[in-house]
Amino acid sequence: MPTVGMGRVPATLGRQFGRMRRPTSLGAKLVLTMTVVALCGTVAITVLLASIITPSFTTLQDVVIARQVERTHTMLSRYAAQAQAEARAYRDSAELSGAQHAPASLATPAKRSLSADGFAKIGADGRVVRAKWNEPAGSSLQEQWAALLGRTDFAHAVGGRRSTRFYARLGNGVAAIGVARTEVWGDADTVQSYVVIARVITATQISRALGADATIDLGSDHAGATTSRGARAIIIVPMIGADGRAVATTRFDLPGDVSRLGRRMLAFAVAGSILLLLFVLIVLRRLISQLVLRPLLRIENHMRRVRASGSLALLEEDERRDEIGSLGRNFNAMLRQLRDLREQIGVQSFDLGRAESAVAVMHNVRNALNPISTILSREIAQAPPIDRATLDRAIDELARGDVSDERRQKLATFVAAAIDTEAANRESTRNELSIGREAMGHVLEIIGQQQQAAHERPALEICDVTTIIARNATIVRYLDGASIAFGFPAGPSLVMANRLILSQVIGNLFANAAESIVARGTGSGSIVAATEQAEGRVTIEIRDDGEGITPEVAATLFHRGFSTRARKSGGLGLHWCANSVNAMQGSLRLESEGPGQGAVAVLTLLAPDSGGADAD
Repeated sequence: MPTVGMGRVPATLGRQFGRMRRPTSLGAKLVLTMTVVALCGTVAITVLLASIITPSFTTLQDVVIARQVERTHTMLSRYAAQAQAEARAYRDSAELSGAQHAPASLATPAKRSLSADGFAKIGADGRVVRAKWNEPAGSSLQEQWAALLGRTDFAHAVGGRRSTRFYARLGNGVAAIGVARTEVWGDADTVQSYVVIARVITATQISRALGADATIDLGSDHAGATTSRGARAIIIVPMIGADGRAVATTRFDLPGDVSRLGRRMLAFAVAGSILLLLFVLIVLRRLISQLVLRPLLRIENHMRRVRASGSLALLEEDERRDEIGSLGRNFNAMLRQLRDLREQIGVQSFDLGRAESAVAVMHNVRNALNPISTILSREIAQAPPIDRATLDRAIDELARGDVSDERRQKLATFVAAAIDTEAANRESTRNELSIGREAMGHVLEIIGQQQQAAHERPALEICDVTTIIARNATIVRYLDGASIAFGFPAGPSLVMANRLILSQVIGNLFANAAESIVARGTGSGSIVAATEQAEGRVTIEIRDDGEGITPEVAATLFHRGFSTRARKSGGLGLHWCANSVNAMQGSLRLESEGPGQGAVAVLTLLAPDSGGADAD
């Protein structure tokens, strides 16, 4: 398992690095695309040129080699043909002399034969009649010439022809042998013999004839011409003997000029195509940068300025009639429309702000009047703690004199208890009416302050948020539908805020939390408020265990017109609260872990020592 894990991590990192390295700008993508296309084009051109140039020059090289082989064969045949021609010339002279019966018939042919390296006359029985070599007697070649004549079957070599030619190994060299059959008519019968002429062939002669550095290999017996290619083409041409087998080979090499020329042409063609593609790539890059990227960058920079400044200034148009020019004109048309819409929205926002402010005031007035309505409803529906008729009968009975002391004591206790209950009930009613009067004063204060400054930023003062929380908690207790337990800080917690607006915000948050508890349907719940000060700000958390909210609802809580309360109109409470808190240089957010998990409202305000406002 560790090995698999270690293998996956580098793969993941490699994919992430590959994504990070991908170009993001349009220019980089275009350059990358053109580079890839250029590389593919270079490879394609290289393959195409290689498939055309290389085989063509290889074929041309083969033609050159074949011609050189043919030329070598011709040269070797010419050397042997010279020896054969001399043998035929001697034969013709001998036959003519024999026909005239001249006694000195061999003088002229012998002298002629002296231009060759060797001369011999062989009888019909294969016996050497006469042999001559143009070197002093007793030399090695003289002996080897005699040995060659002795082991060669000239009758078989000539066959049915009158002359022939071949090559023979002579010592450490090779000689071209010419053989001619002579027929001289004598007194009794025809005399047959063979004239043999030898010419020594040297590597220098072959090299001079071929124009190449040639060598004669006596140890090779190749029956046919062979070649091998490489940096230099090696050519081996056999020198055929009397028995049809090679007695030696002529070996020389040719420089691969044609192949080298083909490789150079291929390299030049590839280099030229690469340079051409690079030139085209550079030109295209400049054209794309000038005609596409720079105008797009100009439009992008103008859009950034519009976004940063909010000013809907028009883009300076050019005279282009292509797609970029059309884009600029359409962009300016869009800016004109946005500017007109902004003016219309400004007028509508002013009217809407006034209407929304009025609705928000009525919403807050309604929230402030709810406790009064609840108190009055409870007082109206509450039954008297003591029945008046019963109390009157007890007093009448006490007034009679015939009542026993025990009965009188019980009646007095009953009357006293009734009086105490009535006094307690009256005191409770007085307290509730005091709360209702405070709520009514709150309503009047809301209306009065709204009349003074509807859209002005509220003046901030030092407020004890604990006191405001306690007072609004007392009011929320009178909501019907659930038994709610409250928890809030014991000590004072000072913030910079507008006392009336902060009381309205906290009252709204408490009312929403109480309604969420009622909607959960458990019949009871709790609302806990806590405060914390850090870095010049005071954070107030109001947590409930109500029905909670979903993430989708949380994203739209502070939108104007949205309400978390089903089957109820409104939707300006949280929206107005958020705007009011922002006006007091604070923030408001609502969080929940999901349905049935409750919710927490987080209210952040300036601390008195943060310097955000002066205390009143």
